[in-house]
Amino acid sequence: MLAGTAPRLSQAADPGCPDAELFSGKLMTDICWACLLPVRIAGIPIGGGGQVPAGAADSAFCACSTGAGFTIGMWEPARLIELTHAPGCSSALGGARLPMGSRRLIGTEGKSAYDATDVAFWHYHWYAFPLLILLDLFWDQHCNADGLMDVDILYLSELDPTWNNGELAFFTNPEAAWLAHPAAQAACLADATAATAGAPIDALFWCAGTWGNLYPFTGTQPNLGSDPRETSLAAARSLAALHRRGMARRTMGNDAVCKAPIDFFVKKSAYKLTMFYPLPETQKAHVIGQSTFTWGESRTIPGPGEHQLYLLWRWNDCCAIDD
Repeated sequence: MLAGTAPRLSQAADPGCPDAELFSGKLMTDICWACLLPVRIAGIPIGGGGQVPAGAADSAFCACSTGAGFTIGMWEPARLIELTHAPGCSSALGGARLPMGSRRLIGTEGKSAYDATDVAFWHYHWYAFPLLILLDLFWDQHCNADGLMDVDILYLSELDPTWNNGELAFFTNPEAAWLAHPAAQAACLADATAATAGAPIDALFWCAGTWGNLYPFTGTQPNLGSDPRETSLAAARSLAALHRRGMARRTMGNDAVCKAPIDFFVKKSAYKLTMFYPLPETQKAHVIGQSTFTWGESRTIPGPGEHQLYLLWRWNDCCAIDD
């Protein structure tokens, strides 16, 4: 090694926080490009692939305060969700350790009835990830509901005290009390069946299909020994929590064509996910609650498998206006 040069950091330098190599050729090879389809222009679907959600805008033309045009609907890769056992670890940012500074953020808890081995706990990091804009692909300026143009950190669960405390989380979503009723829980069986068939039931907004329950909005859940299932539930809970707090917009529907409204309850059919790391899904996506036996159990691997990245796709209805 030449004098004065610093050694290159690798995954081996910090095996507890691997590098997902996000900003590399993987942006081309590890993305499910077929998941962009179909694209619906003026009400006409173009291309095969996935399905148009039932609640998508069905009008061909649109009129907004800024002008009139025709509708465009498509699956948009919009967010990157990172799940990790290690507080502050960011595989998306090259295996960097974010300076959180407190061991109280670890998240597992022990009680007299069980210890920390009986539960799983995952932290999540939300990143803005407007992939179509980043790669300068097709995109209409009127279809950017959030106005986000680059990769950015939007939310870190380590800084959210409710993610590590179920009692505190209750005060941000008190409906969790009646959603814990056995009748409400039994209804989730129908959502599990529907989600595995590719069509989660939006009316059952508290259910996450075969993954479990979206409530409470915390990182603690039963330890079932399946990283894909546990991280998927944590990702879905984070999405539901951000919607519930008015921090996420609904980009699907006739009323979202001109301006995406704040929606306090997640509309599950408007989203789908693909795993990016450690083993990417490049052929098709899965919906919220879909059984991991159909897409994910083969992605349970030791070591890097404890740090998972999901690309969140959302259906985006907008009005293409000729300026």
